[in-house]
Amino acid sequence: MLKTERIFQNCLILVVVIYGTGTFAQIGQSIHEHPATDQNSGWKLAVQLWTFKNITFLESLERTASLGLSWVEAYPGQKFSPDDQELIFDHDLPQVYREQVKKRLRKLGLRLINYGVVELTDDEEDCKEIFEFAKDMGIRTIISEPEMDALPMIDSLCHIYDIRVALHNHPKPSRYWNPDTVLKACQGFSNAIGVCGDIGHWMRSGVHPLEAVKKLSGRLATLHLKDLTNFERPSAKDVPVGKGSADIDLLLQELMRQGFSGVFALEHENNWDNNLPYLRTSIENFNHISRNFKEVEWVIMLDRKLTQFMFKKDTWVLEDDKLVAKGGDDIWSKNRFGNFILDLQFRIGSGGNSGVFIRTGDVKEWLHTAIEVQILDSFGKEKPEKFDCGAIFDCLEPSVNAVNKSGEWNRYTITCIDNKIYVVLNGQQVVDMDLNKWTTAHLNPDGTANKFNHAYKDMPREGNIGLQYHGDPVMFRNIKLRSL
Repeated sequence: MLKTERIFQNCLILVVVIYGTGTFAQIGQSIHEHPATDQNSGWKLAVQLWTFKNITFLESLERTASLGLSWVEAYPGQKFSPDDQELIFDHDLPQVYREQVKKRLRKLGLRLINYGVVELTDDEEDCKEIFEFAKDMGIRTIISEPEMDALPMIDSLCHIYDIRVALHNHPKPSRYWNPDTVLKACQGFSNAIGVCGDIGHWMRSGVHPLEAVKKLSGRLATLHLKDLTNFERPSAKDVPVGKGSADIDLLLQELMRQGFSGVFALEHENNWDNNLPYLRTSIENFNHISRNFKEVEWVIMLDRKLTQFMFKKDTWVLEDDKLVAKGGDDIWSKNRFGNFILDLQFRIGSGGNSGVFIRTGDVKEWLHTAIEVQILDSFGKEKPEKFDCGAIFDCLEPSVNAVNKSGEWNRYTITCIDNKIYVVLNGQQVVDMDLNKWTTAHLNPDGTANKFNHAYKDMPREGNIGLQYHGDPVMFRNIKLRSL
């Protein structure tokens, strides 16, 4: 593992240090930006954007975010945006557009971690341009199929830039279709030269993925996660992960045994114009299989039967991947939570009003026993107030107005640790609240009044999580929670 790869991973790890009766939490990115929400530690689930090759790069980011994933693997040559059909995303992208990408990634809570398959030649200056681009964009692994003679120079650049190169296998007769050839190519080089195992292409070459993974133990940096109906070309078709002939359960078990820590980049080369349902099934199957033998850190709160929630019949329904309010009542978590990170996406219509209740002491008396993180169509307001989107309702206004236009999806990350509450909305931290400063009922520290019968320092430090129905259309998706 490269040095900054360890640092990059460690900055995402939550560490809680106990000092007497207080808790000081070093949460790193999750306080100030949206965290990575992979179910399993060390296994990053991404989308290879070739899956969305029929749309533009920026549109692909939106689709990736809609799946609740945190990682992106880009490829060179994708059209950049619907507004500019001539511009493409690759390592020659002008700086002004690179900055646009960084801003969009942060807003959506995505990380661009891999780039490829891109051509690395024996021309060192050409290769440096690609490495410089990767360094600028925060990319950790470049995926390529270079000539073997170029590997000494590429290995050197890996160490100069602290970026890994992973050798990819297109189907036979490509350069690295055979795992034995890849293994031989890696000999004599540092672990900066790794492998991107494309499961589908192995199958198309008649190679069983499980045997390939066993051979390449210690060299795997990332995988293109696919599943096919069979091993025959050209009849083999992509199907959701776990539904084909790749033995995904045995494959993941073997990777667990090896201590693999890296990226699984979903790549679905079928149903090009309507592949989101297949990707959702792949994600669901991947998480279901992996939780059998890998520790779960982020709990996925939305399942098909809404077993994590309690609500009146027909007031809330799950439509595809979206929790939709049908009217009549709020919805509450069955379990109670104290210190946690809650990550979710929401959408409201014009003039819409809703909210997220946290640490609710009594769901029947929620008004005076819950803390509400406000949801409101307050887009465009210059100076946000205590009832605008992102506020701790009636107590603390958001530092900035970060809500999107009505009808667009938004993302919340709400972190509760003892007396501290942090809120990130669409990539911007909008609340840093110390409950202990609210010492008097009906009074905020700035002297303004609030409606609550209890001082917020005395509010419950554990309780149910709720989603509010306020009479307006509202929906939620990708609700995930990590207990601290």
